Amino acid sequence: MTFCEDMWAETAALRAAIHALPFNRELADGTLDPDRFRFYVVQDALYLADYARALALAAARSEDGVPFKTFADGALEAVAVEQTLHGSYLRQFGIHPASLATAEPSPDCLGYTSFLLATAYHAPWEVLVAALLPCFWLYWDVGCAIMRRAAPDNPYRAWIDTYADEAYGAAVRGVIAITDAAAAQASPAVAARMRTAFLRSCQWEWLFWDGAYQRRGWPAV
Repeated sequence: MTFCEDMWAETAALRAAIHALPFNRELADGTLDPDRFRFYVVQDALYLADYARALALAAARSEDGVPFKTFADGALEAVAVEQTLHGSYLRQFGIHPASLATAEPSPDCLGYTSFLLATAYHAPWEVLVAALLPCFWLYWDVGCAIMRRAAPDNPYRAWIDTYADEAYGAAVRGVIAITDAAAAQASPAVAARMRTAFLRSCQWEWLFWDGAYQRRGWPAV
């Protein structure tokens, strides 16, 4: 098995739990409370800004042309998604895009982005690649699963179409290939850190979606 095949199998139970989260089940049904989705959109926009930075750092640190282009394109795509998909939903919910400058990251958003940026600056490049992959792959996985059951008039159809799109799937497969190649060349110690990083990002994805549903904020002072 390749590194990614192995990690996909190892995280099967966690991925099933992600699919079963109320946020994703209700989004698929089109019954998700708009206030919960509004919270998610704001937090995801904040997340994507830092995710794009981590992708750019992965591109800058790569020593080969293919990873450089993949991660550089990924950083640009993250910004594009923020400007289009999130922009349309922000307008739909009456949230002015300028308000994101003063929006506060939730505990789950800040924890996840802090983990990714710390990995980008302090961990081996191979570990960073493994940490970045779950966001790509899990959104593709969830998007495709929801696409199979969502009604055409689902109010969250734009979100579903974005992450179930074949062009997005092609980008995911590109990052998987880069991650497998990195793991094949990694020392046993670095490969072990890659496994931990991949798992940790999967866990942060669960927390992010659950936090959006709960609208989890900071404890009151």
